[in-house]
Amino acid sequence: MAILMLIGGLAFLTVGADVLVRGASSLARAVGLSSLVIGLTVVAFGTSAPELAVSLKASLSGQTDIALGNVVGSNIFNVLFILGVSSLLVPLAASKQLVRLDVPVMIVASGLLWLFALDGSIGRQEGVILFSGVVAYTVLLIYLGRRDQKREDKDGSATKKANIWLSVVLIVVGLGMLVLGARWLVEGAVSLARTLGVSELMIGLTIVAAGTSMPEVATSVVASIRGERDIAIGNAVGSCIFNILAVLGATAGVAPEGIPVSPSALRFDIPVMGAVAFACLPIFFTGGRISRWEGALFLGYYIAYLTVLIMTAVRHASLAAFSQAMLWFVIPMTALGLMVSVLWWSRKRRGVVPPRPSRGSP
Repeated sequence: MAILMLIGGLAFLTVGADVLVRGASSLARAVGLSSLVIGLTVVAFGTSAPELAVSLKASLSGQTDIALGNVVGSNIFNVLFILGVSSLLVPLAASKQLVRLDVPVMIVASGLLWLFALDGSIGRQEGVILFSGVVAYTVLLIYLGRRDQKREDKDGSATKKANIWLSVVLIVVGLGMLVLGARWLVEGAVSLARTLGVSELMIGLTIVAAGTSMPEVATSVVASIRGERDIAIGNAVGSCIFNILAVLGATAGVAPEGIPVSPSALRFDIPVMGAVAFACLPIFFTGGRISRWEGALFLGYYIAYLTVLIMTAVRHASLAAFSQAMLWFVIPMTALGLMVSVLWWSRKRRGVVPPRPSRGSP
């Protein structure tokens, strides 16, 4: 029964998010916003609605570990898995706004979450601070989008009204499906966790996090294939920002005693989320794109992260050796490679590195 509820919940969340994004995207385009702004706001917030629904439901039901694990796990999944898979299909272009504004906001939001969690809980006042951040960020994005976008009024008012009403209907239907899907998913996840003897934090970091991120997967993959690379990358980055500021902020705000943070999440999962956010900066900075090898690197790290979670859950004897190898070899080598890439790119821009000869040159 728990597995059926999980499957049904995921199905309703996926379809509901798709309907919601279609309606929200249509509504946003009617007011003249760019693809990047749509990806960072409407699409990102719409595909993150499952995380909001699940975390609020879990928090009000007393399953705060699922609420926190859902947000942290979803952010790690968004960057490592979604951007990894999408850039493996088609290298993703990173605009200057992402490097100068959106990725730094994601890093600051991750740092705030870690700072607020240091005392072992995220209280209501801290939740209000986080939620205020997403309001300010959204207002700034809309202002920048409206400033850069030329106003066009090619359609008649009657057509616009019809499109707006259809968009509103789609949004309402999508939200209804998300609420129902969230209820089934949380109840099924809690039941499964108790049956298997796995902690609710572990379920939140894996099954629930990946499940509620399925709309982001579908959106980014389809957008990258269709050439809408701004939407593909903006969806993932915007979802991470929305998850921390809006989802966790609202969840902490409505939780009677805030959201308690387990020592394991504070020691491992939240720092991993912050490191993943920080890693985006040099990758986006070099050449303004995520290449296929960088996507493969993201995907490899997500597999390594899941391996650590599974080995921790089963208390595998090789966990300590695997963790030490990641800490002292793989991660430093990756950091060194990114530093070399940044230095080579900066030297190339200054003209120090000669351009590669074309195939037809002698």
